[in-house]
Amino acid sequence: MEEKTETKTESSQKQEEQKKPEKVEEVKPQTVPLPKLKEKVSIANEREYTIPLRCEWKKVPRYKRANKAIKAIKEFLVRHMKIRDRELKKVKVDKYLNEAVWFRGIKKPPQKIKVKVVKEGDIVRAELSEMPTKLKFKKLREEKRERRGAEVAKKKKSLMEKVKEGKQKTPEEKQTQEEKTEEKEKVKSVEESGKQIEKAAAKQVKHQAAPKEKQQKHQIRKTLAK
Repeated sequence: MEEKTETKTESSQKQEEQKKPEKVEEVKPQTVPLPKLKEKVSIANEREYTIPLRCEWKKVPRYKRANKAIKAIKEFLVRHMKIRDRELKKVKVDKYLNEAVWFRGIKKPPQKIKVKVVKEGDIVRAELSEMPTKLKFKKLREEKRERRGAEVAKKKKSLMEKVKEGKQKTPEEKQTQEEKTEEKEKVKSVEESGKQIEKAAAKQVKHQAAPKEKQQKHQIRKTLAK
C-alpha cells in the first residue's frame, strides 16, 4: 500500500507541474522600417488605329473632302480616346499626317489611314504609324537642317562669350590701353600743329614777297637833246 501511495504522490506532483503556467519571455516590439510608397508615374497611353475616312468625306462635296477627312480623324480619336466633352481642340494632328491626307489634293484624300496615338493627360497627339518614302526623306532633311541650325547657334554663342571675356579685362590691361591711346592722340596733335605752322608760314611769305617788275625787251627811244 505504501508503494501505491508513493506512486500516487509522484503522479500528482507531475500533474501539478504540468498545470503550472510556463514563464513566457517578454518580446520587445522591433521597429521595422515601413516600405516607401512608390511615386505614381504618369504613363502615356499609346494605341494604333486604322481610321476609315471614305464614309465621312463622301458626305461633303469634292472641294471639301480633305478638310472633312482631317475632321473625321479628330472626331474618331475624341470618341475612342475618351476625351471629356469631346473637344476637338485637344487633338493635335502631326504635320506629316496632315501632309499624307493632303498628298493627292483636296479632292482625293485617302480612303483609310493608319495612325499612332499618344495620350498625354487631356491632350492627344496623332502621328503616322507607317510613313511613306517621300515623307521619310522630307523628315530626314528637316531634321538635318535643325541640327545644323543648332550647331550654328552654339558656335555663335561661344563666339559671343569669347568676345565678352575679351572685353572684361584687368585694370592693368586697361591702363596700358589708355596709355597707348594717349600716345596716339599726342602724335596726332603734333602732326596737326606742324601742318598749321606750315600753313601760317606760307601765308606770311605770300604777303611779304613783292611782285616782280616786268623787264622791257626793247629800250624806250628818247627824244634828242637840243
